[in-house]
Amino acid sequence: MFFGSKTQKPQQVQNQAQAPSAPPVMNTMNAANAPEQNAGAVIFDVNINDFESRVMAASMERPVIVDFWAPWCGPCKQLTPVLESAVTAAGGQVLLAKINIDENPELAQALQVQSVPTVYAFFGGRPVDAFQGAQPESNIKAFIDKLITLARANAPDAINIPEVLKAAAEALAANDLPTAQALYAQILQQDEKNIEAYTGMVRVFIAAKALEQAEGLIESAPPVIANNPSFQAAKTALELAKKAPVGGYNSLVKKLAKNPKDHQTSIDLAEAQFSSGAKEEAIETLLAAIALDRDWNEQAARKTLLRFFEALGHGDPLTVAARKKLSSLLFS
Repeated sequence: MFFGSKTQKPQQVQNQAQAPSAPPVMNTMNAANAPEQNAGAVIFDVNINDFESRVMAASMERPVIVDFWAPWCGPCKQLTPVLESAVTAAGGQVLLAKINIDENPELAQALQVQSVPTVYAFFGGRPVDAFQGAQPESNIKAFIDKLITLARANAPDAINIPEVLKAAAEALAANDLPTAQALYAQILQQDEKNIEAYTGMVRVFIAAKALEQAEGLIESAPPVIANNPSFQAAKTALELAKKAPVGGYNSLVKKLAKNPKDHQTSIDLAEAQFSSGAKEEAIETLLAAIALDRDWNEQAARKTLLRFFEALGHGDPLTVAARKKLSSLLFS
């Protein structure tokens, strides 16, 4: 029985705003995978008779937030609507149990509630976090997001994200797109805000020439993803992929062969090669143009090459090798 145990006193929740959850990337990637709940099932009143089943037992499956309040409490009237709205928005990933301390003084005493509002979070049959007093909406969202992350990390089917990310990147590099897609989907099911998995999925769609799907991910990316510097690399990769010529780039090859010093054609050809998948050829085309005249049009060829590096990723073997060649050209 829980009531005889001791608990830590509530700590003020950190003032850390969390961005809205990312939308599902594909049908197999609904990150929450939570049962459908209506507000009545997610938010409910609890008393001493059903606390054990509706809080303690329920928290073995998903986090349960317990809101201690009183009818005469002014801050409670401010906090409760914010709590209820945030819990409802979480779509069943957390539950909210409300306890009126005037009607349930035994529960308040058991949890050492000295003032209201006091909010506890239970997971795995024990309290894992708490705070006192009214809180701004951003703090409440951060509190709930932390609980959801904790629940996912302790799920029976939780994966080792760094290992899966490495495997997904290797599959993508080997052009094993189905495997890469499945691995990135697994990560996003567990952590829908993982920037590497999200941009990796964009690159999978680009490699599969499914540019509409890639663009959909770019446009629907939540702020926590879109504001990450790594996200720009994925956008650049998509922009370059869109430049693939319909009829191929043979005409550009012939045009450049007639006049190797036609630097604009060199850049056009390199972009066409890159967007068509001939990335190494594209890099060599630009390196040749830089060797002929590095300063043409304010170093346009070098700037284009840097965009290729960004699109490939700075750790890509092609990028690493090309940077060495570029350095040799610029500093020779």
